[in-house]
Amino acid sequence: MELLTELRTHRIVAIVRGDDADAALRTVLTLAEENIPLIEVSLSGKDALGVIRRARAALGPTAPLGAGTVLTAPDARAAHEAGADFVVTPAVCEGITEAKRLELPVLAGVMTPTDIVAAQRLGADAFKIFPAAQAGGPAYLRALRGPFPAMPFVPVGGVDAAAAREYLAHGAIAVGVGSPLIGDAADGGGVDALRSRARAFRDAAHRPKRAA
Repeated sequence: MELLTELRTHRIVAIVRGDDADAALRTVLTLAEENIPLIEVSLSGKDALGVIRRARAALGPTAPLGAGTVLTAPDARAAHEAGADFVVTPAVCEGITEAKRLELPVLAGVMTPTDIVAAQRLGADAFKIFPAAQAGGPAYLRALRGPFPAMPFVPVGGVDAAAAREYLAHGAIAVGVGSPLIGDAADGGGVDALRSRARAFRDAAHRPKRAA
């Protein structure tokens, strides 16, 4: 699985975290139907490993399916065994090292320049600026791109459709989107609103605003 290619192509990582495993699975499948195929199932959700296993069986072996909130080496191993083909961490942690040992691509959570350099040394493939809104939003991304102009950054945290357009216009390779996209779908809510939001985010991702 070529994570950078998938990020450049799809430009959205959908983050599914729910209290209802069946609803979380339904959310994953709905997102795939709506052509948002790059999906991360957070290990902090209900029976997340079971959701990953069932989603892998339903989507087939080539669908890009990740595990999020991977902190430890056991987390990375469990995600790999469940069928995830990439992992996402919230920080610079041992989950990165173990995932790379298992030959899984890693989207590593970073906040500071020091984090970025540390994650790069561990072999991270792309860098999740988290929490992006609290870090300063698109202005912080622009600042980071000064010393790191070629780094593949993925802002995550508080990204709505308007923010997605702005981040992408200012050089993000993709954006990670949780509740502004998922809403209550992974907790048992309906999927009609999810489909509408998915279309709005897909439009935002492929029609970003021009950078000022």
